[in-house]
Amino acid sequence: MSRAHRMSAVRTRLSVFSTTILVVTALALATASAPIAQASSSPFRFFGAGSIWNKVVSGAVPLDPASTEIVGALNRQIAESMAAGRGVNINTTSWSVPIYTVPARQPLVKVALNRTNALTSPLQAAWTAVPLPANASPAKGGDGQLVVWQPSTDRMWEFWAFARTATGPTARWGGAMANVSQSSGAYSPTAWLGASELWGASACSLPIVGGLITLEDLATGQINHALAMAVPSPRTGVSAWPAQRTDGTSTEPTSLPEGAHLRLDPTLNLASLHLPRLTLMLAEAAQRYGIVVRDKSSNVTFYAQDPTPTGSNPYIGASGYFEGKGAQQITASFPWSRLQLLKMELH
Repeated sequence: MSRAHRMSAVRTRLSVFSTTILVVTALALATASAPIAQASSSPFRFFGAGSIWNKVVSGAVPLDPASTEIVGALNRQIAESMAAGRGVNINTTSWSVPIYTVPARQPLVKVALNRTNALTSPLQAAWTAVPLPANASPAKGGDGQLVVWQPSTDRMWEFWAFARTATGPTARWGGAMANVSQSSGAYSPTAWLGASELWGASACSLPIVGGLITLEDLATGQINHALAMAVPSPRTGVSAWPAQRTDGTSTEPTSLPEGAHLRLDPTLNLASLHLPRLTLMLAEAAQRYGIVVRDKSSNVTFYAQDPTPTGSNPYIGASGYFEGKGAQQITASFPWSRLQLLKMELH
């Protein structure tokens, strides 16, 4: 081999070696800077880890001075409801929340706010371009609630008294929230441009996906957030932070205000109770994250995701999530007497 050929071969090997080093270095830098995906069996949950819905309350959390009296009154109310054959309900296919999860390129439509007051302009502006599916339908029942969730933009829109009219979709109230995954789980001026604490489709202004038992929760067998609950007679005139308003009517001092946060006694050994599968899921969530009162209903009620967008009902039947049982059967063995009321900030 000539000297020229030998030099050419050396340059070729050096070039290959340099290219290899550059590729390896680039891969190393990319690996170092890229987030490592963490495998998790936990179901998705809305809002930030420190929100009222996701914050762990099974530790040393102060109880309300009136905890014993108020929980006692709630238990008497539940006992009366059970004796009357109503028990504690879990709303699913009516009076609950259908969630329409939409892709990034979902066409945008205007949802008209069909009421007027000082807050309508910012809310109407938030509803000018909503990625609402053409087939989206509200929950059955007088509240007509509906949620649109767009993971790609981390934005959510919720509607109360949603309806479709000849001129397009309308709703009487609701809200919109940006940066949902980092949110405190309550409406505030930071939720959206011009947002108010009084936004929201629930009676107390808390978002209606908060505390909702989702289909993913049920599929994975784990509820890793607080539960939302409605009671027949919330306290009138006051709410407990972070609730901002109330439709309560009770003047009894032992009635629960909307926004009140309950939990199961953390010293209670749930395994020793041998609860049915779904009842245990509810109890574990209530012990770790608690139960937040967010609305009024005819009897004590939890909320599970309305399955209307899926086109089927996964709750019914022997193989359904309720395992052939009624909601009242599932909640009957819940350890209601061991609830505790966390310290309230009333306003």
